[in-house]
Amino acid sequence: MGGAVMDASMPALLRPRPRARTLRLGVDALAYALLIAGAVVMVAPFAWMLATSLKLPADQFGRDLIPSAPTLQNYATIWRILPFGGLLWNSLTVAAISTIGQLLTCSMGAFVFAVVRFPGRQVLFVALLVTLMIPAQMAAIPQFVIFKALGLYGTQAPLYLPSFLGGAFGCFLLRQYFLTIPIELAEAARMDGASLLTIWWRIYLPLARPALAALAIFAFLSSWNDLFSALIYLPSDLEKTTLPVGLALMQQQYAAQWTVMMAAVLVSIAPILIAFSLAQRHFIEGMALSGLK
Repeated sequence: MGGAVMDASMPALLRPRPRARTLRLGVDALAYALLIAGAVVMVAPFAWMLATSLKLPADQFGRDLIPSAPTLQNYATIWRILPFGGLLWNSLTVAAISTIGQLLTCSMGAFVFAVVRFPGRQVLFVALLVTLMIPAQMAAIPQFVIFKALGLYGTQAPLYLPSFLGGAFGCFLLRQYFLTIPIELAEAARMDGASLLTIWWRIYLPLARPALAALAIFAFLSSWNDLFSALIYLPSDLEKTTLPVGLALMQQQYAAQWTVMMAAVLVSIAPILIAFSLAQRHFIEGMALSGLK
């Protein structure tokens, strides 16, 4: 009785609207349906790759998604026809060093643009962002001439040394995150006698772990998939070159054997999937918070 009286006395604007609630539920259901459909579209190629890698070569063109007789023969084959262990180690080494270089140099540049105030700071930052529009292929010839003159051609150094020169995207990403950190922290540390290097290392880097994780994923992925640079500086040396070059050579020799190729591709993307799974929470948080300012 009391509830009925309360409903009767409730203003019309505050009463629940069944039609609006139904419409909202319909919109939510449609959104979830679209998300599920998108997830299926994204996962389907990986499911096909996994199924093909577990098939026998005679069954590679079969339409069944689940192999009738799963086998790991293709994974053993890729280790036999190519020095897969060495290629994986070379890619991991180059990608790890490149990631460290990007994190160090980009965080330094981002810290300067976000905290240190000097004349022409905004102009210089805009000029840095303009370099994002320059294709990397345009710098290939000058870089080749420089590394050739330094005697670094045929080594892995040209694959990771450019990462220690910073990058426009990494500076932009970290600068946006550094702007969300209260500037009072840096000012208080300066009053206590801390240097800019100490503030960068002791205050800003620990607080920017999500953004650093996001940049680490981008840098690792870019270096891991870099076929262009490896083909220029290590075209045929399988002992020094990286996994993308090995996969390209393998594709030429085993173009018709999709089972072997899919096994090789799955092994090549496994480190990326593992890295993203470990840093997924920080990656999403860093990407979300980097655009607050």
